[in-house]
Amino acid sequence: MTVVGFILYSSKAVLVKLAYQYDIDSVSLLLFRMLFALPFYVGVWLYHKKEWNARSLSKKERLGILGIGITGYYLSSFFDFKGLSYITASLERLILYTYPTMVLILSAVFLRKKISLKMILSILFTYAGMIIIFTDEGGILTGNNEELLLGSIFVGLSAFFYASYMVISYAVVSGIGSIRLTTYSMIISCILVFIHYFITTNSNLLGYQAEVYLYSIGMAVFATVIPSFMINEGIKRLGAPNVSIIGTIGPVSTITLSILLLGEMLTLTQFGGGLIIIGGVAFLTWNRRKK
Repeated sequence: MTVVGFILYSSKAVLVKLAYQYDIDSVSLLLFRMLFALPFYVGVWLYHKKEWNARSLSKKERLGILGIGITGYYLSSFFDFKGLSYITASLERLILYTYPTMVLILSAVFLRKKISLKMILSILFTYAGMIIIFTDEGGILTGNNEELLLGSIFVGLSAFFYASYMVISYAVVSGIGSIRLTTYSMIISCILVFIHYFITTNSNLLGYQAEVYLYSIGMAVFATVIPSFMINEGIKRLGAPNVSIIGTIGPVSTITLSILLLGEMLTLTQFGGGLIIIGGVAFLTWNRRKK
């Protein structure tokens, strides 16, 4: 179930790039994603409303849900969509995949988790792979240097906020339940995206080509609603470290879809750098799992 969740979630970047071909900005596309996803979460909330009302949330749990809604599904998604307007889907996924290293660092800083020498070496190994990719030319490094830098920074911020979501989620999900946590946090995220759109963007929501709405529905259902429940349930059953190991399939799936649907190609150097990143993160999460 968790594997399927990561494969579906990894298709998001490809769907975003396909939608960008029809002249839509990142905030409007993110709005459509949340707009089409919201009814599903509201439906789940109404179905479980009586059951959930019988067990009130503590202040800590409410703050945790709010934190997840802000970091995981609002800020992380916003910066991800913004970054994808500048860089390729394959590069986006490889940068985003470094989030477990950030989970480790955040856990050490805020939860006082110890970092072993093996973990430090894994982190260095992972970022060495990223450096190898950026020292190359062509392939997935399309566009000018300024766009590459800006897009990479945006996706790096997305990875940071996604890591924050993972840390908060693991601390909160056991007491609330994955379905309730996902539903509440996603509704909060949808509301925040709506507010963001109406403050910053002035576009005709009915003026886009049909393909934009079809890709948005695909993102909402298959790359948002379904994987959000699957991944959070995986965190509940397996724990964040084990889920991070399963997440190794994410960049492989995205790169494969990018090659098939977007015509993206990695150079041999970039392919090697990608393998180093995936290997570094897999080794890191495996060591955390053993502890």
